[in-house]
Amino acid sequence: MQEYIPVLIFLCVAVVVPISALVLSGLLQARGRNTDASPYECGIEPLTAARDRYSVQYYIIAVLFVVFDVETIFLFPWAVKLDRLGLYGFIEMAIFFVILLIGYAYAWRKGALDWVS
Repeated sequence: MQEYIPVLIFLCVAVVVPISALVLSGLLQARGRNTDASPYECGIEPLTAARDRYSVQYYIIAVLFVVFDVETIFLFPWAVKLDRLGLYGFIEMAIFFVILLIGYAYAWRKGALDWVS
């Protein structure tokens, strides 16, 4: 039964922290400041409608960011176990980097990374 005590503590923290955050934010929230229910309450008036069209370039850059960001996640386990992988692991990661750089160069050459079109 003692091995379940950390799980019980974690469960209690997982329940108490969100509930206390909600109660605390309800007590500390500003009331009656803004009668206009804007989707973004940062104090800046929106310039355009929220459903305006965005350039496809925006989505291409977002997808490329996600792809290269996820690819870099593979570096952490490799760096942790590099001493055990030896030269073979180093060569594998070098090949991985070459493939990644080829993809980056291809996207750059196609103009996918140009911010202003």
